[in-house]
Amino acid sequence: MHGPALSGWLLVALCAASGAYCLLRMRAGGAAERGAAGSEAVMGFGMAAMALPAAVLTPPEWSWVLYAGVFGLAALHGLVAAVRHGGHHLHHLVGSLAMVYMALAMAAAPVGAGGHAGHGAAAGATGGIPVLTGVLLAYYGVYVLRSGARLVPAAAATGAVRMRTGIAGTAAGELTLVCRLSMGLAMLAMLLAL
Repeated sequence: MHGPALSGWLLVALCAASGAYCLLRMRAGGAAERGAAGSEAVMGFGMAAMALPAAVLTPPEWSWVLYAGVFGLAALHGLVAAVRHGGHHLHHLVGSLAMVYMALAMAAAPVGAGGHAGHGAAAGATGGIPVLTGVLLAYYGVYVLRSGARLVPAAAATGAVRMRTGIAGTAAGELTLVCRLSMGLAMLAMLLAL
């Protein structure tokens, strides 16, 4: 799942920063907002851990199964939240299932020349199920484009410029959307590298 060290470190930084911001968001807002922020924090830190360059850390073979278990539990939580509340929780469910998929693909991958399963392995030796990877890439491509479009200033009816976030018209709402956009981009990068 890892590419060159620089891109791995950039993914680690981006995902860890998103996870840290989500932890800060958990301190404010209602119960639903805290739950969403907690799910996003787990996703951000999990993605940061999975994106660590292989030269820095060669995780034991069982770590991929641990990732799959953690995100399997997160997917179960996302399913319950999606049934109860719908909305953005469906995205959390898809994200958690995508993380389970990537972890299982890495666990099943043969040990490559790059240090551990999937790192630097020959093309075609890893990558999971191409159709499923393609569906996830399409989902995250659309998600990223929609999230980015929501950040573009739009002319209001009065002619003033405002930000359309769908969360709130505040800087905190816009930062939350940027955080979600960043994690969507990171997921796209991880899926492409799978």
